[in-house]
Amino acid sequence: MADNEQDDSQKTEEPSHRRLEQAREKGQVAKSQEINHWFMILAMAIVFGVFGESFVDGIATSLYRFIEQPHEIRLDGGQVRAVLADVGWRLGLAVLIPVAVMVLLALISGFAQNGVLISFESIKPKLEKLSLQKGLKRLFSTRSVVDFLKGVAKISIVAAVVVILLWPEWRILPNLTSFETQALLALMQTLAMRVLIGVLAVMTVIAALDFLYQKQQHTKQLRMSRQELKDEFKQTEGDPMIKARLRQIRMERARKRMMAAVPEADVVVTNPTHFAVALKYDAERMPAPVLVAKGADSMAQRIREIAKEHDVPIVQNPPLTRALYDGVDLDQEIPAEHYKAVAEIIGYVMRLRGKLPHRPGLPPRR
Repeated sequence: MADNEQDDSQKTEEPSHRRLEQAREKGQVAKSQEINHWFMILAMAIVFGVFGESFVDGIATSLYRFIEQPHEIRLDGGQVRAVLADVGWRLGLAVLIPVAVMVLLALISGFAQNGVLISFESIKPKLEKLSLQKGLKRLFSTRSVVDFLKGVAKISIVAAVVVILLWPEWRILPNLTSFETQALLALMQTLAMRVLIGVLAVMTVIAALDFLYQKQQHTKQLRMSRQELKDEFKQTEGDPMIKARLRQIRMERARKRMMAAVPEADVVVTNPTHFAVALKYDAERMPAPVLVAKGADSMAQRIREIAKEHDVPIVQNPPLTRALYDGVDLDQEIPAEHYKAVAEIIGYVMRLRGKLPHRPGLPPRR
């Protein structure tokens, strides 16, 4: 017991994406029964509000003979079976659409909470579920007590709402037996709609609060310790998909950083369409020019566009561009064999801007 409490106390980290996905695969998701109840009440409200008249007429027609003309029902021979079959057929047609609406909204209630979820893990037989000790522990756990108190509170609130809504009609309730069938069913429909709308309004608040509570409890149950996070990282570090994703993230970050460096470049050298490299040179602080951005095809086009937007000179030199693209990495100084060609380009750019480097040419390679 103490070990379990200690383990729970160490689980201070929010569950990782992988842990949440694994729990989902096992069917362990945050699910509020109050949301399901809300959708069922909504289905009943739709049935009584939209299909109420046809629903009532269908039931009234089916039960008319039993309520007002029971003496005309023949029970001799095989008539009983025929009467029951006729009533069953009429009732089936009357409740077909209401039942379809309820089934549809029951499916929507599950989808609305967790999307499409198909898992057979939760229905697999497990021997530990037969443990009396674990069963008693679940029965008298804090969660069970909280669920019991929530149920009592919900029933009390709903009952109070029903009493408040039906109280104005309490005088006519004892006289319902004197009503004709159609009038009785119409009154029952009106009262049912009044109760359903009131209960639906209350259940909206209850369902929303319970859904937030279930999400918080689900996240709390899946919390991880720092050691579990480290172990999971070690397990996923060698996963090819994880590696590919990390590589993609690094490339995206490098691309953004590279594009941010283009406006600060001194010149962009192109070939002129398929490749582009951006160079930066500060004669007082840099021993040699540095390649701050490079790209091919669409990336090269984007480098040229950014250079134009920020008035960075663009010079065409296909052989040098391709050589720098293939042989120089980002933030790396250009090799000594390209000093002369790069010096001519940078000198040209300096003359265009009306300034020359403080020393002629480029320094020898260190």
